[in-house]
Amino acid sequence: MESLSVYHGAISRDMCERRLCEVGKDGSYLIRDSESVPGAYCLCVLCKSFVYTYRLQQDTAGSWAAETAPGQNKRSFRKVKNLISAFEKPDQGIAVPLLYPVMVQNYVHGDSSPVEDR
Repeated sequence: MESLSVYHGAISRDMCERRLCEVGKDGSYLIRDSESVPGAYCLCVLCKSFVYTYRLQQDTAGSWAAETAPGQNKRSFRKVKNLISAFEKPDQGIAVPLLYPVMVQNYVHGDSSPVEDR
């Protein structure tokens, strides 16, 4: 996970929401550690000023899946990058397609302000 540019690590839900709302574009997204489920991750995406959170988990075979809307078939992916690519398309069971990656290198550790704003 650490090799993904959209992985922000153990930031809080509040910090995540600040970063996404700062970008302010529907479809902005990032991945962070889950605060409630050890070893799980959260795919967070902005849609109409609300942050939707989808838990990402890896199964025993090493495949990745995201919680999606009820009624959607669960899909597994060998790599998180493949999962992200699939969710860049509309109608995949999440609020809005993943359009604007929020890169971790734009932030100083623990800060919500983009580096370019300093």
